[in-house]
Amino acid sequence: MQIPVFTVDAFTNQPFSGNPAAVCLLENDLDEALHQKIATEMNLSETAFIRKLSPGDDFTKSSCFGLRWFTPANEVPLCGHATLAAAAVLFHIKKNTNSVLTFVTLSGELKARQVEDHIVLDLPLYLTYPQVSQNFAAIGDMIVQDLRYSPDTKKLLVRLSDAYERSVLEELQVSAQRFLSAEKTGKVKGLILTLKGNSSGKHKGHDFYSRYFAPWYGILEDPVTGSAHAVLSSYWSEQLGKKEMLAFQCSRRGGELKISLRNDGRVDIAGQIAIVLKGNLIF
Repeated sequence: MQIPVFTVDAFTNQPFSGNPAAVCLLENDLDEALHQKIATEMNLSETAFIRKLSPGDDFTKSSCFGLRWFTPANEVPLCGHATLAAAAVLFHIKKNTNSVLTFVTLSGELKARQVEDHIVLDLPLYLTYPQVSQNFAAIGDMIVQDLRYSPDTKKLLVRLSDAYERSVLEELQVSAQRFLSAEKTGKVKGLILTLKGNSSGKHKGHDFYSRYFAPWYGILEDPVTGSAHAVLSSYWSEQLGKKEMLAFQCSRRGGELKISLRNDGRVDIAGQIAIVLKGNLIF
């Protein structure tokens, strides 16, 4: 069997930065267990599988596809950067002729469209709720300004003090074991650390910064995370009184996201892409 596979760096226009995702194009149904085996083999934070919804569908002409995402450890309900990567493969490699692509996923229908040199994802917007402050030992003695929880995504949002510079967030050393030891209830599946943007200095222009950790899914740190920004967007829109924002995820690879809250309770998250690998899985 041969399956076309691509590696796409998402939320960047520079190869080897942003967040890499593998994308597999499935001409036929794939044995269920093989999805996980392939994702484990690819060993990226996510591998996306695009499938045809009916036998007559075509990767160049059809506008609606099935989409699933797997980490090296398990399937996940939503992955923004791998959706961006999947859309990039259809638009740029398969030269799909549709202005809007629809993906049928575990998180409902997600849409992707091209706007100039960005791909725009239409994603759910997830609300956060205040948490009773707890000593989250995983971030040591950092000063926490706000603590929120998103029950829909099981993500904990930790806002660090506005007194900190972006460099503090970038240089923060984390330990997967400390996260796993601090949270064993199953309530938290992802930890977002976030910081208000700085209106002056060399990094001015970004409304907020973040880093994202998901050792509960086998990913210590995810480089640039669309699903985390579906949570961050609602929080920072409320805090800043803005519906249009520019965000930067401060991982070692780094990536930029353009955010626009919609009037229908969803969020448009736009990013650029760089395709870095084309090949075939053979087995």
